[in-house]
Amino acid sequence: MTSPLKTVAKTISLEVVVHTFFCKAHCKLKRKVNVRYFLINIGVNILTNTGLEVVPKVELERYLGKWFEIARLPAKFQEGCDHTTATYSLLKDGSISVLNECTKNGKYKKAKGKAKVVDKTSGAKLKVTFFWPFYGDYWIIKLGQDYNYAVVGTQDRKYLWILSRTSQMAELLFSELIEFVNGKGFNTANLIKTLQV
Repeated sequence: MTSPLKTVAKTISLEVVVHTFFCKAHCKLKRKVNVRYFLINIGVNILTNTGLEVVPKVELERYLGKWFEIARLPAKFQEGCDHTTATYSLLKDGSISVLNECTKNGKYKKAKGKAKVVDKTSGAKLKVTFFWPFYGDYWIIKLGQDYNYAVVGTQDRKYLWILSRTSQMAELLFSELIEFVNGKGFNTANLIKTLQV
């Protein structure tokens, strides 16, 4: 598998060749713009193409129960949702029952699904389905020592959820978590803060 750094290097090399061939007037200015453009994109590519680290260990029994959504990145299947919660419980077959609830336009909505742990070493990588056989990633990338908060994301950085055991989160902790996910390559410019009671 080609590493992200090699892919970026190849892109830069190709751009330099094309730029050199076609450059006639104002080359110095163009080089400055191109260099800045590619330095920015190097950082973006490295962050979004490298693996997303998960927490080293999740004790499933402690993770089960009800979580309140504090914030999320936009997701079509959650459009218009407020007062969002997720409740996890263990099933007899070892899989996890998932119950997502919210209010949309003042009406109660719920979605039932199943999750399974796919990384037995850490317990932090799960697959969730609400419509078999389609599964989505559910990676726990940060977890409070007392399991009082959790940050869940996907490796492509498209989806992100900040969860709490209570309906409100202290602003200082929330700011720290935003800084954390920004450092992991998530774009929080469009982050939605969930309305809770």
